[in-house]
Amino acid sequence: MTGDPTVAVFRPADERIDEAAALLERLGVDPLPDPMLEVDPTGASPRADADYTVLTSKTGVELAAEAGWTPAGAVCAIGEATADALGAAGYPVDVLPDTYSSTGLVDRLVGEVDGARVEVARSDHGSQVLLAGLEGAGAYLHETVLYRLTRPEGAGRAAERAAAGALAGALFTSSLTVEHFLAAAEQRGVRAAAVAGLEQAVVATIGRPTAETAEASGIDVDLVPAEADFETLARETVAALE
Repeated sequence: MTGDPTVAVFRPADERIDEAAALLERLGVDPLPDPMLEVDPTGASPRADADYTVLTSKTGVELAAEAGWTPAGAVCAIGEATADALGAAGYPVDVLPDTYSSTGLVDRLVGEVDGARVEVARSDHGSQVLLAGLEGAGAYLHETVLYRLTRPEGAGRAAERAAAGALAGALFTSSLTVEHFLAAAEQRGVRAAAVAGLEQAVVATIGRPTAETAEASGIDVDLVPAEADFETLARETVAALE
């Protein structure tokens, strides 16, 4: 799609990066897929004796299902994508917050988890907001790390394009994608130039925590959609380019 603006996307190195690139193409831009996350399963399974089990990602649900996990209590999804994955795997969705975030889920559970056993099953880079909030609500908390998120070998093509001033947009979907982007830029010797190059691009993030991570590292954030999903992020970014 020569001649169209180039938008970098940093989704995990699986079907999500392919789906993201396909969506950007349909929206009329030239996608630059540069996965900044790779899933490394730990082989662990969520506890099966909890009163509440919190799952925070599609990947976590899929790994729990592969492990043959059977929940005993209420199943909580942090957002719609996780809820959809639970449904696809045959699990119930007993709790879904109005606001799809760690804070939103804590707000939803306050008042009913005091004294309850709460299992949080997720990656090794989960937000501490969730744990602190549930503990503050009186829950007996246990965390299981289902997978680790690493930076794929070879990541950083987008950092070089940014350094050359050749990116029109950049879509960051978590704080870790920001951190890995900067680490890849550093490894390639272009960190300062990449950050400077992003000033000429539309930088969009899912959620304020991701925006805060970017801004703390010197990256100006132009757009944080009200809805925390990738399609909204992509559509609003492309609209901002017009």
